[in-house]
Amino acid sequence: MDSAPTVAVHVLVFPWPRQGLINPMLHLATALLDAGVHVTFLHTEHNLSRIASARAPPPRLRLLSIPDGLPDDHPRHYMELMESMCTTGSAAYRALLLSSLLPANDVPPVTCVVADGTMPFATDIAEDLGIPALAFCTFSACSSLAFMSMPKVFELGENPFPADDPVCGVSGMEGILRRRDLPRGPGLCSTEQAGGGDLMILKIGEGVAHSCKARALIINTAASMERPALAHIASRTRDVFAVGPLHASSRSAASASLWREDDGCMAWLDGHGDRCVVYVSLGSIAVISYEQLTEFLSGLAATGYAFLLVLRPGMVQTASSALLRETVAVAQAGKAKIVEWAPQLDVLRHRAVGCFLTHAGWNSTLECAVEGVPMVCWPFFLDQQTNSRLVGAVWRTGLDMKDVCDRAVVEKMVKEAMVSGQIKAAAQAMAEQLRLDIADGGSSSSELGRLVRFIRELSVKSGPEPRIT
Repeated sequence: MDSAPTVAVHVLVFPWPRQGLINPMLHLATALLDAGVHVTFLHTEHNLSRIASARAPPPRLRLLSIPDGLPDDHPRHYMELMESMCTTGSAAYRALLLSSLLPANDVPPVTCVVADGTMPFATDIAEDLGIPALAFCTFSACSSLAFMSMPKVFELGENPFPADDPVCGVSGMEGILRRRDLPRGPGLCSTEQAGGGDLMILKIGEGVAHSCKARALIINTAASMERPALAHIASRTRDVFAVGPLHASSRSAASASLWREDDGCMAWLDGHGDRCVVYVSLGSIAVISYEQLTEFLSGLAATGYAFLLVLRPGMVQTASSALLRETVAVAQAGKAKIVEWAPQLDVLRHRAVGCFLTHAGWNSTLECAVEGVPMVCWPFFLDQQTNSRLVGAVWRTGLDMKDVCDRAVVEKMVKEAMVSGQIKAAAQAMAEQLRLDIADGGSSSSELGRLVRFIRELSVKSGPEPRIT
């Protein structure tokens, strides 16, 4: 009996070029490497030149880059970056894929693409060239459902807005979501001002809906966290793989940071007792006013707890840099440690951290959940609104502080998260379940194994000579 030809499986992983969306796909790339798959990770030239790795990348991971079409000093706001990626970026991507269809320098041809689901062109171009393409969802399953449902939400007049009106337009999440919990663009009332709906949210929603047409959809979540939402998504896709939390499942997890991490904060944490420090980080994109900063600092100081605060360069809007420096100096003279960027996984794992005040981005939410640390969520935009609702009302592993910036509320919620036995128990129970999920035989581990087999089968069917057009 003739055996099938041996095909070297080579996956090209293509993330959306933002800090928070690069890392989960890098964790997937690492997991594929662990499974013996060849992997190329595709950055933009702008990001590749900036990356300062917290750990050395896996030696077998091949890094390539394409231009995003914007000048180096461009702020790269979402809509402008998407437009440029869909033109300059997509042309460069097609050319790179064409050159990757044949072996070169001991590198086998690309046999499969995994691309961020918000970039429809990435899967479409791959399939057009005869390369099977899978979509990767960097949002939670619940947030993905919300994004997919935004056209219906706007049609029903349930536009995202800071109000407690219940939402009926997201199937499977009736009775959970309020208007304030829906994905929204930057600016509190932007969805009310945009007429037919927030263009950024609708654009992302189009991408998420399109990703359901890919060979399969990969979601960085666990079935134990979002089983009902995953069932709804499965009914809309050809196949879905819930493989998260990926950062905790790989034996050699890599990470990439566009900012240099301040490891000195770990020694500062070492000097504190167990569960007595509040860790504060609002992610890689959010910008706050000077007034919001002072409210936060005042509320945190009033708790009496020491706190570690991440304050990125340019994160605070103020006309006086001297005033900002003075405010930071006063805080650090008390019980605060302020850094520009922190090694977040190490911080959350530290015995001294008792609470995480966070923007509730999905990466931060997962990282915190795995460590069993209670959360206080202060979301800004996009999926953060939905994630914070899950934390506060569904999982009850923390508190939802959205649409409020008041020192008294900050003090009250941080104190409650630090001392509540109920929240701590829920957070620990979720952490224990997630450890079971990623262990051998667990749901996420099994799904990851099924995904690797699925990719191998696709590669055999499409190889050994992909179609060149």
